[in-house]
Amino acid sequence: MLGIASRIGLYEGLVTDEQRLIEKLRKIEVLFSRAASDGERVAAKEAASRVQQRLDAVRDSELIEFKFTLPDEWAKALFIALLRRNGVHPYRYSGQRRNTVMARAQKELVNAEIWPEFQELHKTLHSYLGDVTRRIIATAIHGDSSEPEVRMKPRELPPGSSFDLG
Repeated sequence: MLGIASRIGLYEGLVTDEQRLIEKLRKIEVLFSRAASDGERVAAKEAASRVQQRLDAVRDSELIEFKFTLPDEWAKALFIALLRRNGVHPYRYSGQRRNTVMARAQKELVNAEIWPEFQELHKTLHSYLGDVTRRIIATAIHGDSSEPEVRMKPRELPPGSSFDLG
């Protein structure tokens, strides 16, 4: 999934793809006009046909509004970066939670490229951030980062011995 060509803006991305395909068609037509043999003309004509089919597909692509709810700010930052790299403008509606990301995009783009890449990168980033956090805590605060001991719960705690930070 890495190495996906970047595009600029959702609408602009479609225009950019369209412009890129139109430019390819123009170059193929130049090759066609300069072709010295019938074989070169046939090859140029077939290439132009393939590019025209891709151009038609880009123009016919339907945009769908997606709603994504992400678990934390790191996942949200990663996902927004992937959307933007693929030419999709992320947004949210007023009143939506900060971990909600909305996007209008082609279903194929989201399902085949953006979401699978996000899942893989998120897993890697989550693991890396966890490792860094544990290392910093062990170095700066205390070397024992193991889980606390599990004890049987007493019947009742004395008043004032419980702290709720939430």
